[in-house]
Amino acid sequence: MPLAPGYKAMRETRTIRFVQGSPSGLHIRERYTLKNTGTAGLPFIDVNLPESGAFGRTDLRAELDGRAADPTELPAEQQEDNPHTRRITFEQPWARGETHDLDFEYSLRSPKDSGSRIAIGDETFHLGALGWAALPQPPQHFLSPYPRRPDKMTYSVVVPSNFLVLARGKMIHRKSGSADTEYQFQLRKNDLAPFVVAGRYVETRVGAGSSTVIFWTTHPLRENPGATPQRISAAWATLRNDFGPLDTKFGAPHVVEAPNLSSPAAGGSGPAEASFPGGALVNEQTLSLGIASDAFVEDVSHALAYNWFRDQMYPTADASLGIGEGLPEYATIVIDEASGGAKGRHRRIDHYLNRYEDAVKDGQEKPLGVTALTDPGPQRAIALAKAPLMYVALEDTCGEAPVRNGLRDLVALLRGQDVGFDDMRSAVEETCRKDLGEFFRTWLYEKGLPADFRARYEASETARP
Repeated sequence: MPLAPGYKAMRETRTIRFVQGSPSGLHIRERYTLKNTGTAGLPFIDVNLPESGAFGRTDLRAELDGRAADPTELPAEQQEDNPHTRRITFEQPWARGETHDLDFEYSLRSPKDSGSRIAIGDETFHLGALGWAALPQPPQHFLSPYPRRPDKMTYSVVVPSNFLVLARGKMIHRKSGSADTEYQFQLRKNDLAPFVVAGRYVETRVGAGSSTVIFWTTHPLRENPGATPQRISAAWATLRNDFGPLDTKFGAPHVVEAPNLSSPAAGGSGPAEASFPGGALVNEQTLSLGIASDAFVEDVSHALAYNWFRDQMYPTADASLGIGEGLPEYATIVIDEASGGAKGRHRRIDHYLNRYEDAVKDGQEKPLGVTALTDPGPQRAIALAKAPLMYVALEDTCGEAPVRNGLRDLVALLRGQDVGFDDMRSAVEETCRKDLGEFFRTWLYEKGLPADFRARYEASETARP
């Protein structure tokens, strides 16, 4: 029985169409069939839209039951907390048991700071799993459930016929025309949100068996990859073994060229990489490092680590840095230990220690637990160096296996959900069999590095050749 006002999605479809031009872009069309299943009629429905700045959204059109609708801003007192939400008001209150069709169309363009969420080039594009879709929001009642998507959802990707396409879900239909090909995918109840990587690529499979790595590049690979396939596939296997499997559809990691991918500095140039749920995106500058180089392998491995802690679960706002950035960085320590043993682990720890020492010279430190991705650069730099060290200290307290098993459980149990520090602490306490309250209070809410940690690893660094 319903406990509050609410509704559910009976049907949901999306179409993503690549439109070549100057610049190229994506045309998105979404249709929802919604049924009021709550306790009361509803005068309006709120919809969260893609951020214009982050996704280059333009040309928004909405229809309600086939007639043009006008999405309006929320009342002024609600706008600060919901800046990207718009409201569609019904002519007559939406009665219990009634259904409505709600359609949206809009265009997306690659923003200046194109990263893991979106990047669109002349003949390539990728859309991450979050942020680009128009999502109906629950009524403003604390018991109102979120209108989850149906147990089966389909979406289509329409691209030029010479494009390769990689997307989440089972491909159930493919229709080729004279110029374009439409791919239709189905998502089931337990699948995460859709993503798409597509472009006019040349596919190169390098390695054999479990050491296979699949490259999608705009031009054929010419250089000898050396030991790169084995090293990348070993990093992929380490992440799967320690933190749980990803979608079984992706048996081998893909390394995909994304020419419009920018470096971490907004609009900056230089080597850049980003994760997507089937592997890693790299730009031309990263490829120019040399596929056989240590720098290339490190960049790709770093991107792969984000798949487990960015796509599989969604850090809450207060944990966006400590979990969303800290856990993938910690995962690179796990990768280095798997390939280089204790020396590899210590080298990576030294790397973060040195970054921390350099960062605290230039900025005023905030406690890790209250540092956000929106804080000034110097404070973020300190926290980004400190966060992976917290997980190293957690291993020292509990042991490597209990920590990694706890994180594996966290990913499995809260897959596709918001995750905060309390969730992580509970999961690791369960496998560690210790009360970690004091540990997390020290690392999250006190400045500096604990004296025992600093002494242990600084002494270790001095003793190594």
